[in-house]
Amino acid sequence: MLQGALAGLAAGGLYAVLAVCLTLMSRLVRVVNFAQAATGMFGSYVAVWFVSDLGAPVWLAAIVGILVGGGLSALIGWIVAIWLSEADTSTRSAVTVGPFLLLISLSFILFGNKPQPFQPILAGPAFTLGGVVISQVTLVTVALAIAVAVACRIVLVKTSVGTKLRALSERPTTAELIGIPAKSLSVAVWALTGVVSTLVITIVAPSQSNDAIALSMLIVPAAAAALLGGFRRLDLAVVGGLVLGILQGTVAQIDQLSFIRYFLPFLFIVGLLLWLQRKEVWDAAR
Repeated sequence: MLQGALAGLAAGGLYAVLAVCLTLMSRLVRVVNFAQAATGMFGSYVAVWFVSDLGAPVWLAAIVGILVGGGLSALIGWIVAIWLSEADTSTRSAVTVGPFLLLISLSFILFGNKPQPFQPILAGPAFTLGGVVISQVTLVTVALAIAVAVACRIVLVKTSVGTKLRALSERPTTAELIGIPAKSLSVAVWALTGVVSTLVITIVAPSQSNDAIALSMLIVPAAAAALLGGFRRLDLAVVGGLVLGILQGTVAQIDQLSFIRYFLPFLFIVGLLLWLQRKEVWDAAR
């Protein structure tokens, strides 16, 4: 059981990083970015192509793929910032479904519909805990989730850029009127989250199911994790991702319940939504 729980931490770290990115997007640019994982998937596929077809070193291909993922995310953000600057959160979020589907289709056209031959950036064990081997991938993804959340918190609270970003998220029109470069900051947030998403997917994909749909659908457990913090709290987004990964790893060790691990993110979302709406439900019942 412990082995399964610790094995699930690698996926949990991935969910946590993506959940932090979703939370940042929701807080700062008023978007739930359904294409968050798809841009990371496409960037990581470009990295694989650089290695397999062009013979580039893994580290160079990874850098190119990360830049592509960040650039794609920035492009989507630029379109949203230019043409949907006054739209509400629901509309801006719904628009990201288009890039989500487009990137999956484009990956099928360019790279085929089979899992890609990822070369691992990290491989081997990091250390042993209670007789269970903790891989380097697990250690790095969990550390990355915590580091990104802490770094974003520090930037938002302690820096002038953070003050501008918070003003942009709370009073976008007023922020633009007083001279804050709203569009540039918005695109920068999109680009940053695209870079981080591509980085973590590139690290974890060799040890996960890595076809285009599976990687793009990582948005579901990531959204479940972000929902724990109401798409506002970075710390709870990290906790939600790690808990979900541990639960999936634990359930996978029980033969009779192993199939449930595929539905856990959906159950997680439904349970959280019911809990968040408990007051209204109880009031209506009374």
